[in-house]
Formats: sequence, C-alpha cells, structure tokens
Amino acid sequence: MSEKNKRDLGKEGEDIAVKYLTEKGFIIIERNYHYSTKGEIDVIANDKNQLVFVEVKSRINLEYGEPEYAINPKKIKQIKKMAELYLFDKEIDEADCRFDVVAILLGDGSNPVINHYENAFM
Repeated sequence: MSEKNKRDLGKEGEDIAVKYLTEKGFIIIERNYHYSTKGEIDVIANDKNQLVFVEVKSRINLEYGEPEYAINPKKIKQIKKMAELYLFDKEIDEADCRFDVVAILLGDGSNPVINHYENAFM
C-alpha cells in the first residue's frame, strides 16, 4: 500500500465502516457531523430505533497497536460532547442512544479486518 495521508486513511476507513454498518442493517443518518468548530462525529446511524454515534478508527498496520486503542478518555469525552451538541442541534429531547466503535485494520487493502464494538462506552 502506498503512503496515505491521515485524511485519506480516515475517509477510506469511514467508507468501509459505513458499508459494513449498512450491511448489518444500520440506517446511516449523517457522516462527518460537525457542530461549529467543536469537533466531529464520524457516523451517526439508526440501529433498531436506537441512535448510534460511531467512532471509526483505521490503521494501515499494527506498528502503533490496534486501532481501537487510539480511543482514549479524552477522545471519549470529545465524542460525548459532540453527541450532546448533535441532540441540541437537531432539537432531539429524548432518544435511546449508544456509542459504538468500528476499528479497521486495512493491511494491504484487499481484505480489511473490521472489529465492531457495540456500546463501546457509556
């Protein structure tokens, strides 16, 4: 695999995650949701009437460890804040919500390894 910049890698991972989630029956509501300059949520979806905020982490190889290990307490706090802003922005007063993580190891690109963690954190 040729050198990829971080943005291209992230987009490729998100494309794979969206395809994977759609095949599992998720309905994709938004991708790359931004609220002002506060941050981003990679994917917002509906799974069996549950609003799901999905963080996607992708890596080409294991040089820096499994992709899911990139989700640290600071990142979790950021994702939760963005979820609150999404609910505020869309004027959603009540919703059953959860946070999922999709970790993708791209390897040579021909057969990526996908790990999906439902309800990854609260």
